[in-house]
Amino acid sequence: MDLAEELAAQQRSISVAEFFEKNKHLLGFDSPTRGIITTIKEAIDNSLDACEEAEVLPDIYVGIKRVDKDVYRIIVEDNGPGIIPKQVPYVFGKLLYGSRFHQIKQSRGQQGIGISAAVMYAQLTTGVPTVVISRTGHKSKAHRFEILIKTEQNEPQVLKDEEIDWDRMHGTRVEIEFKSTLAAKKKLIDYLRYTAVVNPHARIQADIDGEKYTYERAVEQAIVPPKAIAPHPHCIEFGQLKRMADTSKDKVKDFLINGFSRVGEKSADEILGIAKIKPDRKASGLTSDELKVLLDAMQTVQIPPPPASICLSPIGEESIVQGIDKEYELDFVRSKTRKSQVFSGHPFIVEAAIGYGGKLDGDGPGQLLRFANRVPLLYQQGACVITEAVLGINWKLYNLSQQGLPMGPVLILVHVASTNVPFTSESKDAIAAIPEIQKEITLALQELGRELKNFISRRDKNRQVEERARAVCAILPDIAAKVSEIVEKPVPDVTPLEAQIMRKVVVKKRVNNETGKTEIVINNFTRNAVTLTLYCMSPDNA
Repeated sequence: MDLAEELAAQQRSISVAEFFEKNKHLLGFDSPTRGIITTIKEAIDNSLDACEEAEVLPDIYVGIKRVDKDVYRIIVEDNGPGIIPKQVPYVFGKLLYGSRFHQIKQSRGQQGIGISAAVMYAQLTTGVPTVVISRTGHKSKAHRFEILIKTEQNEPQVLKDEEIDWDRMHGTRVEIEFKSTLAAKKKLIDYLRYTAVVNPHARIQADIDGEKYTYERAVEQAIVPPKAIAPHPHCIEFGQLKRMADTSKDKVKDFLINGFSRVGEKSADEILGIAKIKPDRKASGLTSDELKVLLDAMQTVQIPPPPASICLSPIGEESIVQGIDKEYELDFVRSKTRKSQVFSGHPFIVEAAIGYGGKLDGDGPGQLLRFANRVPLLYQQGACVITEAVLGINWKLYNLSQQGLPMGPVLILVHVASTNVPFTSESKDAIAAIPEIQKEITLALQELGRELKNFISRRDKNRQVEERARAVCAILPDIAAKVSEIVEKPVPDVTPLEAQIMRKVVVKKRVNNETGKTEIVINNFTRNAVTLTLYCMSPDNA
């Protein structure tokens, strides 16, 4: 056998499962420390997506239990709609299997890799099968599966499938065991907290090796799930257009109107006019050259952007504030949801919030919370367009000191919602530097920065006034005593004057011993109207 034949004999195809088994770092399983966070993230993403699609308020339990020196059992349980039994092995035991990859709408998971990658990671480190329990309703029995992945074929291997009694009416529970460590426990708790902030409609309970945490929901209203839309002419590529045309039974004009978002009669006629293609021709009969001309025409014609109100589900300004208030005690918090924009035909919305003061750490840089489609981004902060936008703002203009990130007790939150978040890698840790996205982040933060500047300016001014007033009030008794001595009269009560200077509310109680009547005198020396609640403490035990 010569060398060429010997080399040819060594060549073979590999499955996607085999590829990711050797390149697990691409999916966020590059270390035992990170593996535990990635697994919980992927499971919670699935749970939240499922609950929202069913319009159910999410109730999620997360459990982490050490079962050996360096082996942990991860449990994530939800109250979603459940998964029908025949689909369970494929959802958890086959990479690139899912329902969202071909749908153009906002969702946390898209590729169908995440949770099955966690199953594969467990199989790789411990060989223990993943346990899945799922139930679709009170009329159905719960099914319990034990699943592995045949990496050579990228197919599930079901070791056990049995019906069991389960106290949940509907939902899914997954148990995964793998080698890991809780060295990054703080980061894990941060992830749960951040998830609660941008998902204020969810209730999350966690038991992390015996330590319990609860993140209550702040909003008692389920999210209206976004709906899938057709591809927009400005975001399609030749291969996708050819595949769509080859499988279409429509005439080319109907193909454009029915197959693409925002294309109507007028737009279709304009596209076909530029491409010089007759509208009554069959789309499947177009040659590659004709499709290339058609594609150029589609991307030349001015077509309205995709309907973001249908396919996107932003958090909303009020909900963001409620989510932050629930988890942080702040003196100031404001949020802003920008209008939808488009990059390369993909709709996106930027939301931002700034919190200040309260119990935030006043030393060192402020906190930056990054999110994409309601999912926290914990890693690769320096490679993210959100960080780039924050660093590009002159925060000194907004009364904040700055060394890269703004300094002091400040919290900055940025959320990017899109049908196609441009992540820098498969692990979805950072958003690529898309100019349109960076511009929207900058504008949102600058607007919030102006509000923060006004708050800090008012606070500082009020502090100065109060300090001066305290200084005056400190010497008033001495002045009153000296004056009374000079004029040889009793020392007057300076309390009303102090209250007037300090802008306080003074309440005095006067009792007439002869009539038994009590008079309450209230003087409001503040600049604003006030509401008071008066309590009378009676010495009578009755």
